[in-house]
Amino acid sequence: MEDPAVERAVRTAVGDAGSVLVPAVRTAEEVRALLPDADIVVADWSGQLPLGAAEAAVGGHLQLIQQPGVGISFIDVDSWTEVGVPVANTPGGNAASVAEWVVAATADLCRSIRWSDAEMRAGRWPQASILQRECRDLGERRVGLVGFGDINRRCGALFQAFGCDVVYTSRHPDPGSPLRHRPLDDLLARSDVLVVAVPLTAQTHRLIAAPELALLPPESLVVNVARGPVVDEAALAAAIRSGSVAGAALDVFAREPLESDSALFELDNVLLSPHVAGGSSTARRRMYKMTAANVARVCRDELPLWTLG
Repeated sequence: MEDPAVERAVRTAVGDAGSVLVPAVRTAEEVRALLPDADIVVADWSGQLPLGAAEAAVGGHLQLIQQPGVGISFIDVDSWTEVGVPVANTPGGNAASVAEWVVAATADLCRSIRWSDAEMRAGRWPQASILQRECRDLGERRVGLVGFGDINRRCGALFQAFGCDVVYTSRHPDPGSPLRHRPLDDLLARSDVLVVAVPLTAQTHRLIAAPELALLPPESLVVNVARGPVVDEAALAAAIRSGSVAGAALDVFAREPLESDSALFELDNVLLSPHVAGGSSTARRRMYKMTAANVARVCRDELPLWTLG
């Protein structure tokens, strides 16, 4: 638990029913040393302390692994399932936060807001030069959503509020959704804004690479809030340099932190964010409340909610 707020929430949930152990040093060795004395583990949302097969080998007695967030890429769910330990996350806890970031980032790219600010801070008055950047209203953009979970459902509603035409692609179309489902290639060919929000799996690794980027219309924008490897960063940077893609907003990267020599830093039409789209204080409170509630359930010998695997 890196954020003190989640520790406070868990301590309140546990109350007099037990005690809370925190690693003295943030290392995998220290985590493994604490596991034999633990009944419940609240995972590290930053991913710096993964819970894999080595931890599962000494943690088969645990009653719950609780992720205080949505992403579970740093938890080997299969290994924990094999030893009979349930893994839970906080589904939907930060969906509103991520969706708001997506729309705000897209609006920034559409109107070159950060670019204008940087120009003025450099002593220039870009009133005329910004016209060369072909700024367009967000509302006239056609939006394609790759994935249709909690985040992209909220994105769809927000983009529609601006007047955008929105479609989505998903392995499991929702017949009850007012949005139209399209196969991926069809969606790419008509998307001025491409929003990627899918889990990282073997099937979604580099789902959006050079062939897919080549299908996008001119002046298209790519927004990735999935996981870094879902979008081929090198191919995206090359497409932006060539002008076939107009810009991108990225909250996730193949390697985090992003390497200092990344070509993305050279592109002034790319918005970079350090994997915090879902990290608003509002979202954290919601996810930590869910985390604490699940810990409290297990302390009362009740079955946990939101289990995976």
